[in-house]
Amino acid sequence: MAKRVILVDDSKTILATAQMALEEMESSGSVTLVTYQNPAELLDLLIVGSENFDMLISDINMPQMNGLDLAATLKADERFKNKPILILTTESSPAMKERGKEIGVTGWMVKPFSDEKLTKAVKMVLGI
Repeated sequence: MAKRVILVDDSKTILATAQMALEEMESSGSVTLVTYQNPAELLDLLIVGSENFDMLISDINMPQMNGLDLAATLKADERFKNKPILILTTESSPAMKERGKEIGVTGWMVKPFSDEKLTKAVKMVLGI
């Protein structure tokens, strides 16, 4: 059964790039990629139970909600506390990374990213 990977980023370009990077994994049935541009909308759907994920990939700087705040809210919820969250961002400051670590994010990838790096991270985290 395909693993459900959600990518939330306010950039349509990043969403399209990630879709292309994971296209082969989708074609093979390893993953199903679902994208959102609005983290607050995604959070609402997750909280009410109409959305779920095996792995979440999130940007940090988005207009509706900070990706680290999204991660912190999800990690505080029993249903999501053990699910992997990968941060995909332009932020690379040690303080920001430390905050992510404290929240419990699984990994940190700095934009721009290569298709290979994203694919490898998804495979590693999901054990595919």
